[in-house]
Amino acid sequence: MNNKLFARRSDDIIEGMRVLGIDPGLGTIGFGLIQFNDHTADATKQSPEWGAITTTKNTPDGGRLIEIERDLTQVIVQLQPDVVSLERIFYFRNATTMVPVCQARGVIVLVLSKFNLPIYEYTPMQVKQAITGYGKAQKKEIQETLMECLSLSEKPRPDDAADGLALAYCHYLHVGRLEQMTGKTLHS
Repeated sequence: MNNKLFARRSDDIIEGMRVLGIDPGLGTIGFGLIQFNDHTADATKQSPEWGAITTTKNTPDGGRLIEIERDLTQVIVQLQPDVVSLERIFYFRNATTMVPVCQARGVIVLVLSKFNLPIYEYTPMQVKQAITGYGKAQKKEIQETLMECLSLSEKPRPDDAADGLALAYCHYLHVGRLEQMTGKTLHS
């Protein structure tokens, strides 16, 4: 099979919570991993990594789902996340698109379950709200905010990978707020 897996990896890995964000799809699955020290105001030590799993376009859906399972397993083994932030599918205008994305998402959940990874789900609106403060923000606004908050010198590409990175950062922000409210550490 002619499946492509590509990723950008930072050399500056630090200890802390490793959050993997995944943007599901049948043709392209975007992912982003951020590793954080803590949730203090000065928690700027992140080590972002991102990439995308792409499936072979002319392969039947079953074969593409097998590619997703195989390549996502490789990503999990390589990146060793502590938790996963997965986009929740809540509404699609096009039912033709919804079915393959839901099938791919099912394979993604299966792989994550095989690794006993905790899964946290966020809608696109929740991600936008967490990152930009506005639930209807455009992709460009999210990418610019990620570049600033994560001290990135380049925009994460492709867009699916940027969405995966945004999901990871959304979870980090969510957990940080819960820890501040409760005074309890919610990650190891």
